[in-house]
Order: sequence, then C-alpha cells, then structure tokens
Amino acid sequence: MIKKFLHQIMFIEIVQGLYLTLKHLIVKRPITFQYPHEKRELPDGYRGILVHLRYDDGSEKCVGCSLCEAACPSRCIKVISDEVNGNPLQRYAKEYIFDLSKCVFCAFCVAACPVDALAMSKFYEFSTYNKRDLILDKQKMLEMGEKAFPVRQKRFDITKKHLNIFNLGKKDFPPVHQ
Repeated sequence: MIKKFLHQIMFIEIVQGLYLTLKHLIVKRPITFQYPHEKRELPDGYRGILVHLRYDDGSEKCVGCSLCEAACPSRCIKVISDEVNGNPLQRYAKEYIFDLSKCVFCAFCVAACPVDALAMSKFYEFSTYNKRDLILDKQKMLEMGEKAFPVRQKRFDITKKHLNIFNLGKKDFPPVHQ
C-alpha cells in the first residue's frame, strides 16, 4: 500500500518515460529517416499499387476472366475482355481500368486471379493533385509491373510430352507412362 502511494506521488511512470526520451536523445545514431533521401526497406508482404505482369516472351498474362473485378470489395476494377482473332476459346483483357483512389489494398484481386497476372508492388509514392491521374489503364499497369517485377515467369507450355494429361483434345501426343 505504501509502495503504491509512493509511485503515485513520485510519478514513476513519467520519470521512466523522460529517462527513455533522454536516452534516445543522447544516442549517436539517428532514429528518423530523412525521407526523400533515405527510403525505408519494406517487408515482402507489403501491399502497394496493383500492377499487371507479363510472361518472359513479353506477352501479358491477363486472360480477361473478370474474377478480379468480382472479388474487389470496393469495385475499383473494370475489365472488358475480348476474343483472340481466329481462336474463340482464347480471351484477353481488351481494356483494364483500375481506380487507385477507391482501392483499399486488400489484395483480394491478386488472390482471385487464376493465372497470377496481378501482383501488389512496393510502390507507395503516387501522390497527385488531379484525381483523374489515379485512374490507371492496362498499359500504365504493365509498365509499373515491369519496373516492380523485372524477373518474369516462363509461359506454361502444354505441348510437352510429360504434360499431355492437359491435352485431352489432342490425339497426336503419346500416352503417359507411369
């Protein structure tokens, strides 16, 4: 009881806080970052601006399935898909519009993408005076994806003999030997 009373009179918590502050003032190394010149190292799970990715041959990964649009809780993604000429079974994203001002950076769109065409980059410096500059099209997102992820994934080749289980409609592949 006496100890509690002395702690209240002496303001021990305040003295401890002042000691910690003075200790950090005397330390030689600076605590703060000098922002424009020094940038913080971001963790791997950081969710910055959404970007599009390409394959190693330069073709874009997006197949225009609109699953990212359906998964987005803030409705900031608009996908307009179209067929590839001469191949009605293959589609691509003709237009991809992403409104960064509405995005909540939840990464549900990245999780919903079946071909890993989307990724969250580590870009966070994207301030502007004009709100219309925050509406990104497919070309801008592809350019940012090339900067954020310079190493590209190889395209999945279904013509390999060991992958002929995926070629159910093809008859010219030999059967799988196990």
